Parts: sequence; C-alpha cells; structure tokens
Amino acid sequence: MTLDRARQERVNRIFLPATYADGVPYGLFRELRAEAPVWWVEEPAVGDWPAGRGYWAVLRHADVKHVLRSPELYSSHLGATQIRDPDSPADLDFARAMMLNQDPPDHARLRRIVAAAFTPRAVAELAEAVDARARELVEAVRPAGSADFVRLAADLPVWTLARVMGVPEQDRGLLRDWANRVIGYQDDDYAGSGTTDPAGLTDLGRAALAHRPTSRTAPDGRPVNPRSRAALADMFAYAHALARRPRSGGGILARTLAAGLSAAEFETMFFLFAVAGNETVRNGLPGGLHALLAYPDQYRLLCERPETTDSAVEELLRYWPPVIDFRRTATRDVELGGRRIRRGDKVVVYHASANRDEAVFPEPDRLDVTRTPNDHVSFGFGPHFCPGARLARLQMRSVLRHVAELLPGLEPVPGRPPRRLVSNFQNGLKSLPVRWPVG
Repeated sequence: MTLDRARQERVNRIFLPATYADGVPYGLFRELRAEAPVWWVEEPAVGDWPAGRGYWAVLRHADVKHVLRSPELYSSHLGATQIRDPDSPADLDFARAMMLNQDPPDHARLRRIVAAAFTPRAVAELAEAVDARARELVEAVRPAGSADFVRLAADLPVWTLARVMGVPEQDRGLLRDWANRVIGYQDDDYAGSGTTDPAGLTDLGRAALAHRPTSRTAPDGRPVNPRSRAALADMFAYAHALARRPRSGGGILARTLAAGLSAAEFETMFFLFAVAGNETVRNGLPGGLHALLAYPDQYRLLCERPETTDSAVEELLRYWPPVIDFRRTATRDVELGGRRIRRGDKVVVYHASANRDEAVFPEPDRLDVTRTPNDHVSFGFGPHFCPGARLARLQMRSVLRHVAELLPGLEPVPGRPPRRLVSNFQNGLKSLPVRWPVG
C-alpha cells in the first residue's frame, strides 16, 4: 500500500506514544476505518527507541475478531504480542514462555493453571472481601471532599492480586512499582519509578530490591526491553523467593510449581498476575469514571438506578478500553481487508478502534450505561480472551456501586484536568482530581 508522505505520517500517528498523551485518536481511527479496514504503519523511531520494521494495523471490529480467533493464521508465539520486536533471540525466547505469547495447543496447558484461579467459584469466594475493600477505600476519602481517583482505584487491583498470589501486605507496593516500569516505560513519570520504601518491606521484598536494575540502558546504548528478564530481575527474584516460603503463595503459586513449569514459564506466569492482572482495573476504573464525568446525565442515571451497574461496566470498558492494541504475526501469506499480508508480517489489532466501529455500535462515540448488547473486545476474543475478566468486572462493579452510593455529587476539580499516561499500548490516567459535596 503506497501513500503520499503526508498521508503516511498521519497514519503513523496511531503508533506514536505522544499521540495518546492527548487522548486516543478516535477521530483518526474513524476516518481510517471509513477508507480502509487495514493500514500499513511505518513504526518510526521514538526517542532512544529505534525504528521498527512496520506493521499492518487492523481497525474494524469484524477483522479484529477474525485475527484474534485465528491463531493458525495470526500467531501470538512467532514474534510475541507487543508491537516492538524483542531486542534479541534470547528476549524472544523468554517472551515465548509466557502464556500470553503462546498459541494452541501449548497455550492451553498454561491457561488451565491460570483459569483455576478465576473460576466462578473462586471469584465468588473473593467477592465479599473485594466489595468490602472497595467500600472501605471510598469511605476513607469521603470526608475529605476530594481525592485523586487514580490513586484510590490503584489500590484495589493490587490488594486483590496480593490476596490471590499470597504477597504479604508490606510488599504490595512492589506490585505497583513493577507494573509502572513495564506498562509505563514510554512515560518518564513511570519508567524508572520506585516508590516503595525499603524500610516497610518484608525481608523478601528488601532482598529483591538488591536485584533491581540500576540502568535502563544496555551497554550498547540501546534502551533495555522493559519486559526482558534483565529488566525485571528484582521481580523474578521475589517470585522465586515467595514460592519457596512454606505455606505461602496462596493457591496459584503452589499450582504453578506443582505443574512442573520451567523457570521461564514460572517467571512469566508471575509477570502476568503481577502486571497484566493489575493494569486492566487500574486503567479501566479511572478511565471509566472520567468518561462518566464527561456525561453527567449518565452518572446521575447510574446513581439513581444501581441496577444498571452491570451494563455500565461493559459500556465503560467499551468506551475506555484499558488496552489499546495487541500484536500478532502472520504465519503465512494471507489477505485481510483487501491487503496482501506476507508471512512474518506484524499484524496489530486495535481494540480501541474496534470498540467504536459504527457497523457494530450505534452512536459509538456516545456513552450509554444502559447499552445492550455490547460486543466490545476490551478483554480480547478467541483463545486469548482474558482469563481474569470475571475478577476485573467484579472489582469495577464494586467500586462503581460504592462511588455512586457514597459520592453522588462527584465532579471534576475545576482547573485540574486529568493527566494521561504516555503509552501506545495502555489507555491510562496518571491522575484524575475529583470532588464531591460533604455534609
């Protein structure tokens, strides 16, 4: 596909992290979808990160679902699932050990282990504790009349995952720091963050900090891949130490060890729980509330009709997808959306674009907390549908219900706009100042 230079640079905007500092480019997605379902993106250099080899961007809902349900054509394993290629064969091999970066049938073996932590029964057993924690968080800030909702919302997924994984309370902050480094590596505020006070950690936590990388730059001057074993040495040291503790690790770490995983499989499984399990709710809750505040009538509706909470969660996930995109690699020459895709080409599905596809969602740019049906793809689709979706929905429902009940006059703080995460992968906020009437 040949475009004139100006047009190609406009298309390339959907790759550039700086684009998302101002918001997801829904208008650009809409224009591109109207012209063609699949576009070539050049993947230009960003800061110290070198240019990539380019990829095919898939923007329409039907094509996104087709790619996600067809691992025999579009592999998660060949090149992993991030737009950027791993820096070395060793980094690629390590990434391939992760369930997220495997194809059936190998993917199913690891998924069965993860799925056991998120069965309806397992989630139901967590529900009361999660709901109580959500109410506690909202009640704690209620007398103040204002808060940064990002900070409030960030606590619940970390608290929940620590429970699931058996991470001691003193070490919960490490989960947040690791997620910041991995998910926020394109944002200077998060890339090198380490907010946890070593004095408050367990012996395990303090020992892990000794393994923390001291530089984000490799000896050759290139940035270190934030998802590589080297960049996360402290997290993996902690994972192994936690797993060795008698009667620790909750059910999930014990199951992973009993399943006979390799060291790389165990480490990447811990990565999935500690990072991926955190970010969906951490991004989805503040983003969802930000969307609600932009539509005060919808927030009032949610407050007046709490029975709409379930449909509201689905609509907020559609309207503010926590994950913007995911990558696959073509296993053979194929045609998609009228484009000839070659074996080995990168193919990136844009959840954010698919969720606003006019062919599926009437008035897609309007927030409607009663919208049904709601065929969003924010949790993916096909064999890689998010196994933690049930738990993520539970957490979002709990927080929204208590916010609507306890903070009915919630509104943005004038003159203090939200600050967005700079990322072409995660759709997040770094701050969301809100206020409400007290008394």
